[in-house]
Amino acid sequence: MTDQITYPDVVKLAVPFFIVAILIELAWIAIKGRGGRYETRDAVTSLIMGAGNVASGIILGFIAYGFFMVLWEITPLDLGNSWWIVLICFVLDDLRYYWVHRFGHRIRWVWASHVNHHSSQHYNLTTALRQTWTGTFTFMMVVRAPLILLGFHPAMVLFCGGVNLIYQFWIHTEAINKLPRWFEAVMNTPSHHRAHHGRNARYLDCNYAGVFIIWDKMFGTFVPEQDSDRVDYGLVHNLGTFNPLRVAFHEWIGIFKDMTQRGLTLRERLMYAVAPPGWSHDGSRKSSDELKEAHLERHPEDRGTAGFS
Repeated sequence: MTDQITYPDVVKLAVPFFIVAILIELAWIAIKGRGGRYETRDAVTSLIMGAGNVASGIILGFIAYGFFMVLWEITPLDLGNSWWIVLICFVLDDLRYYWVHRFGHRIRWVWASHVNHHSSQHYNLTTALRQTWTGTFTFMMVVRAPLILLGFHPAMVLFCGGVNLIYQFWIHTEAINKLPRWFEAVMNTPSHHRAHHGRNARYLDCNYAGVFIIWDKMFGTFVPEQDSDRVDYGLVHNLGTFNPLRVAFHEWIGIFKDMTQRGLTLRERLMYAVAPPGWSHDGSRKSSDELKEAHLERHPEDRGTAGFS
């Protein structure tokens, strides 16, 4: 089998591009007076979260890679290293990303890692860098297992994942409105991803795509950004802090506190980890589905419109 395959660390190579793009966006906003807003403390928090993500990858990355290499040793398949194999791997890995991202919004254990990315109440290119420190502990690495067992080398799979993340960087902006219709129909764009970051009832749990928005259209999770319903960024219950430690770990702490409440059944304790965010044993909180229904009770005219079908 092909063991000695190397690919560049594309995310590391893209860091200068990230910096230049942020500076360009800042200049654009300052000159044009539109296209978003930067809040210094918020942007610094995002940058610290990005640095922490890199550090956690260096410290814990061996766990996922070791798991992938074990799978590579046991699979009899090897698809090689041709450019078209890399392209197929990229498309399939983007489908993998869609489902991991969807799990990240529907399973609280995974949301505990992903929630920090949604914690900013601003939407600019620094928001793209607000990444998790605890992704390893969600065990979502197993979703990549089928790709490796099918014969895609682990290095190739990780390379495609890196390219996917680089693509997603530029869609975290308000400086770009809508792109040509053909592009919006197939690709994830700033407009589509702005909706994903909304805490409006309409936009909860939509547009999970990384690169290709077609996955959301295929699986019924696509909601177009509405001019009549401006996106309100952040969490349903915003944190109100710029402390990166709280941003990184608050939901894990919340899970622990909920699971260790007195008087709960074993099932209720488990549900606090695996049910959708907002689930509670006594109905004192609301999940995204319940928030949507509550919105429709107040605004029945929205039933059947985008995000409320």
